Amino acid sequence: MANYWWIYTQHGIPTEAEEAFNHNLLEYAQLLLFLLVAMTYINAMEERGIFDSLRIWMISKGLSLRSLFWVTGIMAFVISSFANNLTTAMLMCAIVLKVAPKDLKFINIACINIVIASNLGGVFSPFGDITTLMIWQAELVKFEQFFVLFIPSFVNFLVPAILMSFFISNEKSTPIIDEDFILKRGAKRIVFFFVLTIVTSVLTHSVVNMPPVLGMMMGLGYLKFLGFYLRKSLPRSLNKKRTKAQISNDEKALKRLGNIVPFDIFDKIARAEWDTLLFFYGVVMCVGGLGFMGYLSLVSELLYNNWDPTYANIAVGLLSAIVDNIPVVFAVLSMNPTMDLQQWLLVTMTGGVGGSLLSVGSAAWGCLNGTN
Repeated sequence: MANYWWIYTQHGIPTEAEEAFNHNLLEYAQLLLFLLVAMTYINAMEERGIFDSLRIWMISKGLSLRSLFWVTGIMAFVISSFANNLTTAMLMCAIVLKVAPKDLKFINIACINIVIASNLGGVFSPFGDITTLMIWQAELVKFEQFFVLFIPSFVNFLVPAILMSFFISNEKSTPIIDEDFILKRGAKRIVFFFVLTIVTSVLTHSVVNMPPVLGMMMGLGYLKFLGFYLRKSLPRSLNKKRTKAQISNDEKALKRLGNIVPFDIFDKIARAEWDTLLFFYGVVMCVGGLGFMGYLSLVSELLYNNWDPTYANIAVGLLSAIVDNIPVVFAVLSMNPTMDLQQWLLVTMTGGVGGSLLSVGSAAWGCLNGTN
């Protein structure tokens, strides 16, 4: 971006370059703040033990390997609709590793199923994947219109899952439970405020006609107030637990005292995936620079004027299997081809499916490195 700013300045037309930079910077800032709030909530739920509680509950059921294959896949599909696909894949793969640590065949097949489910679960929800979020923020598809993709997404998950399930035995799992887990204070309230944040963001965009990031930042305020309440009420809660433990001699209540720690929202913000967020800066600026210089117009002319939009969007999906789907879909948004709602839904779908075809198409495949 800086290079072409320098070139256009030398040719006496710096204003156009400045306007293009400000436009791309605004797009990036909205994406950055939106994702930062979502990551903060995910980190808060992880620190309070929501995901560990879910993992231990599933492990303790003693299901068969085939049942766990289906349960982890379906849960990955559901969870990735509001959490990013990488977090979902890592959570579910951790469950698989605990259930059958020595069965490499089951681990590999189950983790592949989880990655596919995580990628497709984010297709029908703007909160599930970066590509759907960008399309929603560009106001090309309304929030409720994404749910049309639920059945196609589920079918794309179901077909390969059925085929893979034939290679998994129905024997009982041998889970390893090596921890005595207690849910931390405020965990359920954080889940409630996360749902409230999603509702606020949707209403901000659909009712008030403001960018969704405004609602997300209000949600960060919700979490800050909750953190303030948890810190202020900590002494009273400690005394209550101590009294209960002294009266009933309940060792579990005493142990819970170690789990009641002050909640620090800034620690959750610091633990956000900043490498990913800065990666998006490079994507937005590079693609924005290509669009400003006219290269994307040439590609758009080739794809969407010479080809049928359906074939062009399928080609975009195949390309996202080789290149990460985020820069590919952002490039399509920067081209801004004239397409109807069905075509924008199609490119959303193909981007999610394409990310599952090869291991370089989606960040969720990175969780498989630990299983080999």
